[in-house]
Formats: sequence, structure tokens, C-alpha cells
Amino acid sequence: MSRLSEAFDSGKSGDLPERGQVIGRGVLWVTKWALCLVAIAAGAWVLGNIMAKLWVVILPVLLAIVVTTVLWPPAGWLMKKGWPPAAAASVSLLGFVGVLAGVIALIIPTVADQAPDLAEKATDGIERVRNWLQGPPLRVRDEQLDSAVEAVTGRLQSSAEQIASGVFSGVTTATSVLITLFLVLVLAFFFVKDGPRFLPWLHQVTGSRCGTHLEQVLARVWVTLGGFIRTQAVVSLIDAVFIGAGLVILGVPLAAVLAVLTFLGGFIPIVGAFVAGALAVLVALVANGPTTALIVLGIIIAVQQLEGNVLQPVLQSRSMKLHAVIVLLAVTAGGSLYGIVGAFLAVPVAAVVAVIIRYIGEQIDLETGVATEPGAPEEVDATAPDHDHSTEVVRGTKDSE
Repeated sequence: MSRLSEAFDSGKSGDLPERGQVIGRGVLWVTKWALCLVAIAAGAWVLGNIMAKLWVVILPVLLAIVVTTVLWPPAGWLMKKGWPPAAAASVSLLGFVGVLAGVIALIIPTVADQAPDLAEKATDGIERVRNWLQGPPLRVRDEQLDSAVEAVTGRLQSSAEQIASGVFSGVTTATSVLITLFLVLVLAFFFVKDGPRFLPWLHQVTGSRCGTHLEQVLARVWVTLGGFIRTQAVVSLIDAVFIGAGLVILGVPLAAVLAVLTFLGGFIPIVGAFVAGALAVLVALVANGPTTALIVLGIIIAVQQLEGNVLQPVLQSRSMKLHAVIVLLAVTAGGSLYGIVGAFLAVPVAAVVAVIIRYIGEQIDLETGVATEPGAPEEVDATAPDHDHSTEVVRGTKDSE
């Protein structure tokens, strides 16, 4: 009996790998993936350095793509009516420039008229706060107030310098802001005019198989980016109208300017709304007192709750929706790397990356035999010319297996 058990144990141990072999395979697996991650990190570092060197060129292209998403709906409508692409792009671009010029013409006289009075009221408000801090029950000494004021002033000055340098981070002195803006407009014109030719050209250059994947990814990216920008514009416009109306009714100075800043801040989710709202409350506090400031704060909170709980879920589709943590991290990373422009472009870039990752996941599902959702809008039309039948080949192989 003991011999039979020994023979069984020896046969069993012969079929199974030794402990050292199992540990060795695990170490090799971890090492392989560690080397892959190191290679990916090295590639990302090299790509980041290249982008930093070419930021003067990359920045106008990125901003032009964003402007193109705004110009494309009216330009596409004009093209459907029979307008030539150049004429449709020109009219759309001129209309966009006209709107910007009108907004600037509205802001500058208002700021010039009300800024001196607002500065005087701010000085009086700071003096009242200083007197209140020196009185009971706090009784703060003058030395402590002076040191605190100096610290806050220095912090604001350093922040202002960082903001000024970060607006067009990486743009050299030889390339001024005006030249960069002009380049953005020119690029946007050509993107609108010749954009529909890009995907067929790319498909032809890269070939049927690679071109089909690139065409699908870029088409999804364009739809996602355009939908995101237009949705943010609608949400930001609604915020600006409601908050601006409240500021006008309460008689807060610079109401039009604050409404425009609220609209622009809406394109930087979470952070932009917070900064614009804080600025509006601060102006109301300095100019109209604490009661008006509290009312303004209540209006801003109510409008932002309406935006977060009603407008965003209704207007944004699930394919474009990003978690608040991802949005916050993206805005923080973009702002720290490329200033205000980086914070503005962070969420669109995150949405584009999410689209690419989602497409890669779909291709992995096809390779592993996991079925995708039927009738998805991103599916390739099998009747289209130069259609890549790799998907059908994969499915046919899986079925035959």
C-alpha cells in the first residue's frame, strides 16, 4: 500500500512544475511587463520633450482645431446650401471674428468706466476689514496685519506673473500673441475649407487596413471633440446668462464683464466655474456689501447645481462624459504644464484619449471573441469603398473555431 502511494506521489509530482519554475515564470512575466512600462514611459518622456520644443507650432494647431469645431456647423450648413468651401469657411470665420470683436468692444469701455470706482471701493473695504480685525474680539496687531498683507500681495504678484507667462506658455518673444492668434485663424480657415479631404487622403496614403482604423478613430475623435466644445458652449452660455442677469438685477458693477468671464470659465470645468464665481462674489462684496455678496453666492451655487445635475447629464452623451476626478486631474496637470491654455485644452485632450482607449478596447474584444454592441454608430459601413474586412476575417475565424 505504501509503495502504491509513493508511486502515485512520484507520478503526480512529475506532472506538475517545481516551485522554482513557477516562481521563475512569475518573475519573467513581471519583468516583461515592467520593461514594457519603462519603454512606454521613456517614449512618453521623449514625446513630451518634442512637444515642448515644438509648442510654438503645436499650440496654434490645437487652438485652430478647437476653433474649427465651432466654425464647422455654420460652414457645413452653407456648403449644403451650395456655397463653395472657401466662401463658407470665410463667412464663418468672419462671423466668429466679429463676435469676438463685439465682446471685446463691450468689455473694454465697461472696465475703463467702472474700474476706478471699483478700486476706490476695494480700498475702503480693505480699510474696514482692517479696522474690524484690530477691534474686539480679535485685536490683531498692526505688525501681524502688515506681514499678512505683504504675504498676500507677494502671492498675488507671483500668481499674476505665472498667469501672464502661462497664457501662451512656450511662445517665444519673436512670435507675439497677435501673430499666434492670426496663425490660429488662418489654420482654422484651411481646416474648415479642406477638412473633408483629409480622411480620404489619409486612407489612401496609409493603405486599406491601417487607413480604416485611423479613419474610424479620427472620425470618432472629431465627433467627440465637436460635441464636447458645443455642449460646453451651451452650458457656459446658460450659466453666464443667469449669473449675469442676477448681477445686473443686484446692481453689481462689471456685471457684463463677469458674465463674459463666467462664459469663458465654463470651458475649464470645475476650476473655471469656481474662479469666476469667486471673482463675482468678491466684486459684489467690495462694491455692494456682504448682503449682496451672499445673494450672489446663492445665485452662483443654484446655477452651478442646475448645470451639474440637469444640463450636463441632458446635453452630454455618455460617450463624452468623463468622471469628475479625471476632469480635475486633467485640468490640474494641463494647468501646471502649460498654464491657462493647458487647463483649457486638458478636458478635450482627455476626452480624445478616452475615445482612443475605447476603440483599442473594442479591437481587443474582437481579437478575444467578445462581441461588441450591435448597431453602434461607430461601426464601419461594409459597403463603403476600400473597406477593411479584417473585422469580418476575425469574426469568421472565431466562428470556424
